[in-house]
Amino acid sequence: MVQAAGYNFLEDVTAVDWYPSEPRFQLSYHIVSHSRKERIRLLVMLPGVDPRIESMMSVWPSANYYEREVFDLFGIVFTGHPNLRRILMPDDWQGHPLRKDYPVEGYR
Repeated sequence: MVQAAGYNFLEDVTAVDWYPSEPRFQLSYHIVSHSRKERIRLLVMLPGVDPRIESMMSVWPSANYYEREVFDLFGIVFTGHPNLRRILMPDDWQGHPLRKDYPVEGYR
């Protein structure tokens, strides 16, 4: 629907943790229409327990690294993503460091 309206470029995907509020997570998709010279922001709210959403890679291949970053730092799962693994933190890192309930000292 968004692509049919001319919004053909996914500029960014970010997340916010609103802990302890529920729904806890907010995903922000920043999408651009070059022909219209406009950009929109789509907001999606996700629960704190088992946050997951369909991957947008089939629509916008540029979602690949954005979704991996959000997964790595917030633990939000993008179902259908072909390579959903850590991108910034080491593979053996415990937890997701941008969650508000992540221990300041990290896990030991």
